[in-house]
This record gives sequence, structure tokens and C-alpha cells, in this order.
Amino acid sequence: MTTTPAARIITLTTDFGYRDPFVGIMKGVIHGINPPVAIVDLTHGVAPQDVTGGALALAAAVDFFPPGTIHVAVVDPGVGSARRPILVETDRARFVGPDNGLLSLAGGRQRLIRVVHLSNPDYHLRPTSMTFHGRDVFAPVAAHLSAGVPPEKLGQAVESFKSLEVPEPQREDGGIAGEVIYIDGFGNLTTNIRREDLETFDPSRIAVRIGDRVVRGLSANYASAGAGNYLALINSWGHLEISRCEGSARSGLDAHVGTRVLLEGA
Repeated sequence: MTTTPAARIITLTTDFGYRDPFVGIMKGVIHGINPPVAIVDLTHGVAPQDVTGGALALAAAVDFFPPGTIHVAVVDPGVGSARRPILVETDRARFVGPDNGLLSLAGGRQRLIRVVHLSNPDYHLRPTSMTFHGRDVFAPVAAHLSAGVPPEKLGQAVESFKSLEVPEPQREDGGIAGEVIYIDGFGNLTTNIRREDLETFDPSRIAVRIGDRVVRGLSANYASAGAGNYLALINSWGHLEISRCEGSARSGLDAHVGTRVLLEGA
């Protein structure tokens, strides 16, 4: 049987949290099939059923893993429905998860090789639950892949997979209108305004408006604003972020994903 190169690392991204045993069970399935493989918990803190949040977290991480890494992502409000379980293989990595857009931001950043509908039950656990594909489909498929099973054995090739669209910022009256797209565990607000969107702006003259609050200038780091104060900076993802030094911008500004942000000062 033809095999693909064995993978040394499988990452896990889910909205399962740690209260329940779901994450541990997935790891048990993987190690039961391929004991030596290393498992990295990317995050299990994605907000429940927040497909976009999971996709953003995965996309932010994939470039920091070695080629050949298998990324398993399970944020799956449609589990058990007609949505397909898929493998997205690129020139650098393989992504396993539901075809609901979760894999598209990470997979779309790399050269696509193939997409496989994971339709071969020989590589699933049996019986296969309609509510826990993380255990019964995605974990065993990833483990078999990591052991060298070729993708074509896992199911039928398909032409495409569902793409997730993150809203684009818009030029507006000399400024940029954007919105919050991700909120981390510290309450920092990541917006869809990117570093390259600010090339024509003077960082010292920028004003960032969110609700009734105006944050002036770009800060170099979190501490520079002083305890309790709000600040704007370019975060490690390369996006404009609104934060509060030693506090939560989310709670202080009553912000949420989708909250409008206006950048002025060109």
C-alpha cells in the first residue's frame, strides 16, 4: 500500500473547553491509532459554535508549525447534518474538520493540493455518533494520516470546500470603517483593519472610535497607555487591536464581535 510521509504533530482547535472529557477522548483515539504522534492543543477556548473565531485562531497559528503538520479543527454546530467532513491538503499542511468554513482561512493561505470528502468509514470509529464527529471521524482520520495512510484512501476527492468571508474594512470619508472580528481571553478586540490598511496614516494622528470612546494614536505595547487606559495597537496577527491596559476592553466598552470601529486621521 502506498503511504504518505508520517506526520509528527497533530494540533487540536475546538470549542470544547476543558470542563468535559471531549478533548481528552479525542487524544485517546489518536494515540490509540498512532501512539508516537505529538498532539498540540492549539486552543479549546473558541467561543461555543463560533466558526469564524475558530477559523481566525487556526489561521493565525498555522505558519508557526513545521511542514506536514496535521491540523484538526472542530467547531461544528452542524454536526450530524448534511455538512461534509473533509480533509484539505495544501503544500504545507493538512486540515481535518467540518466543511463549514472553519478550515478555509488557514487552508486558503497555502497552495491547495486537494480536498477529500471523508466518506470512507473504514477510517472512522464504529458505531459513529451523530453528535461527536471529533471523536469518531476527525480524530481517527488525523491519526491514520499521521501514520502514513494516503489521503485518497479516506474518501472521494471533491472540487471545493466552503469558504468563510471575513468582512473587509471600507474607506469612508478619509478614514476606515471596520469592525471587531475576534475577542481574546483578555478582552482585547481584534478588528478587520490590517497593518497594510494604515500605510497612508500618521500613527501619531490616528483616532480610533468605538462606541462613545475615542483612542488617539497607536501604542507600541500594552503597558505604554498606563493602567486602566484604553489603547490601539497593531497586534501579533498584524491587525488593529483595541485594548485596555491591565483591564478588559470588551467589558469596559461593552463590545462584541461585529461592533463598529472607525479609524480617522489620514
